[in-house]
Parts: sequence; C-alpha cells; structure tokens
Amino acid sequence: MESGWLEDFVVLCETGNFSRAAAARNVTQPAFSRHIQALETWAGAPLFDRTRQPIRPTAAGRALLPVAEAVLRQLVRAREQVRTAAAGDSVTLHFAATHSLSLTFFPGWIRALEDAQHPFPIRLDSDTMLACEGLLTQGLCHFLLCHSDPAAPLRLNGQQFDSRKVGRDKLVPLARPQDQGDYPPLAEPGPSEGIPYLAYSDVSGLGRAVERCLAEATRRPPLRCRFTSHLSVVLRSMVLDGHGMAWLPLSLVAPDVEAGRLVPVLGEAWHIPLDVRVFRLRDPLGPDIEAFWARLTDTMDPAAGTEPLPVS
Repeated sequence: MESGWLEDFVVLCETGNFSRAAAARNVTQPAFSRHIQALETWAGAPLFDRTRQPIRPTAAGRALLPVAEAVLRQLVRAREQVRTAAAGDSVTLHFAATHSLSLTFFPGWIRALEDAQHPFPIRLDSDTMLACEGLLTQGLCHFLLCHSDPAAPLRLNGQQFDSRKVGRDKLVPLARPQDQGDYPPLAEPGPSEGIPYLAYSDVSGLGRAVERCLAEATRRPPLRCRFTSHLSVVLRSMVLDGHGMAWLPLSLVAPDVEAGRLVPVLGEAWHIPLDVRVFRLRDPLGPDIEAFWARLTDTMDPAAGTEPLPVS
C-alpha cells in the first residue's frame, strides 16, 4: 500500500467526483481510478458507492477516512521533525490564518505571546477559511487562527480538534455616509429594486456567519447582490467606492468608522458578534509546539472558565 493512495482516497472523499479528484492530484483519471481500485483491493472492501453522483464513501470508506487522515498527518509531521533534526534548527510554529486576521490581529497577538528570551521562528500562511481548514485537517500547519460564529456549531469538531478563544470581533453592515439613505432599518421602506449588497463567496468564514444570520432572520432585508469576493479588504474598498453595503469586521474597518468614512446601516439588530479562535489537532505535536499551546492557555482568565483573556 502506498501513501499516495491514501491521499487520493481523501481527495475523492472531499470532491465526490473522479475527474475533479484526479485534477486536484495532478494525475490522469485512469491512473487515479487504478489507485483507488488498488486501495480497495488492499482494504478488502469497496470504499465508494459509485451508483450515484456525487459518489460517497461506503461504510468501509467512512471507517477508513479518519485513519487515513491521521496517517497522512503523522507522515507530514515525521518529515518535518526529521528535517528539523538534520538541520539542527528549532521547530518553526506554522500558522494558517484567514486574510483579514493576518492583517489586523495576528501581528499584535503573536507579539504579546512571544517570549523575549526565547523567540520562536514562525511561518504564517494566509488564505481563505476553507483552505485554512484544509491545511489544519491535513496536518500541514500546527494552528489555525480564524473568526468563529458563536451562534453556529464549530465546523472543526471537538473530538478531533481543540480550540481557544483569543479575541472578539463583530461584523457590521456598513456603507458610505452619503449612501446611508439607501439602507434604512427594516421598519422603514427601502429601495423597490432591492438594496445593493456586496457579498462574501462560499469559501469565506465571514460569509458563513452572514448567511447564518440572514437564514435565521424572521424578516430578511431585500438584498440585491452586485459583487462577490472572499476578501473583506476587497469588499471594504468596494464599499468605500460606493458600490453598495457589506458586512465588514470591525477589526478591519474601525479607523474608517471612527473617521466617518463608513457608517452602520440596517440597524443594530444586524450586527454579528464573532469570536477569534485558535484551533489545533488533538494529536501530540511535539514539545516545542505543546509549550506554545501551554503558553497560550496561560492567558486564560481563571474567573472566566474556558474564556481566555483578550490579547491586544
């Protein structure tokens, strides 16, 4: 059995389609299909139900998936440890973080946690929420820093992942002051053609929070989507340029609000409180990584139970 077969298996579970999975693995579809068949022969059971689309793992496939993911993470971690030992270097803390927090939160937060006597090397990969979740799930980073909607279940479940709340934020619907009249509270009539709205794409964690809020509303604003992006910094620029309103994190736009360049619209009922959380796998991560996690845990407020102190 080859480790590459396990990687193919995990990607096929994620995509549910042989063509897309083969493209993601950069192999031809016939070669990819042979890898899956070879893995099924090794396992002694069919791993996928091929009778419907998208294809789904069988009971045997579902049983293999968490094992395959754990094996691949251990292989990645072993390679990192061997390379670190060979080079004689200290371990590099590898973070994945969403774009907005990479810009606004991460620099000050990590500076407050660093030990001046023993600074540690750091690597930060900034990407979409979906991509960052993939890095953590595959063991390709140690920690994920992201926004989390406290009103929605955690997507990274507590059996496989641990997390700490390290800050707070808020999504607020904002527009330019001169456009404020186009976005009245719901008690007042709005534009008959709908409210110009700049939305997050499906891969955005902030977009998930906005969609959850809209889905649960008893009366949804008459939004008319004019533009979509996964980047809050892009939506901010579009709002400032007068293209419409958007839900933006205060950590990014607080200076714009204080200077009066952006103003809240729709009413305070549409403000969405957010947590800022650090996630990790529950697998042992090595002494240096565990030491950082213990230092992070030490910022917890004993009087607040599991709630850590805000780090600024």
